[in-house]
Amino acid sequence: MEGVDRYVFSDQVGYLLRRAYQRHLAIFQANAGDPQLTAVQFSTLCALKDNGPQSQSELVKATSVDQGTIRGIIDRLKDRGLIAFSKDPADARKVIVSITAAGLQLLERTVPHALEITELTMKHLNPAERMALLHTLRLLGEDADTNE
Repeated sequence: MEGVDRYVFSDQVGYLLRRAYQRHLAIFQANAGDPQLTAVQFSTLCALKDNGPQSQSELVKATSVDQGTIRGIIDRLKDRGLIAFSKDPADARKVIVSITAAGLQLLERTVPHALEITELTMKHLNPAERMALLHTLRLLGEDADTNE
């Protein structure tokens, strides 16, 4: 039991990352300017704007959202008219997802809020700490990508 007694779950990286992410999500929801838009939906729209039309599996890679979750995100964005589906000309079985004009307009309105959300999320950090945090998170994310 000695190891168990020394283990403090609230000092562990998973717990701390989860708390930071929950705080960020709360800030996003309170400041996004669209109460129906979630952070992951916003990321999906950004990926479509940045990378152009893509398949569901390409969106999974671009957003780091799992296959099961991306389907629900895509359905909700389509229901709002923010994305559209088309068939891949090279493979009729493959569905291609693209952002619509309404989706681009929503991004145009939301990006200024997103910049403020980032600022609010990191407001307690000085510039060096911000740079270190982003660098460290990128390193942690790269590890995850190589282990998949």
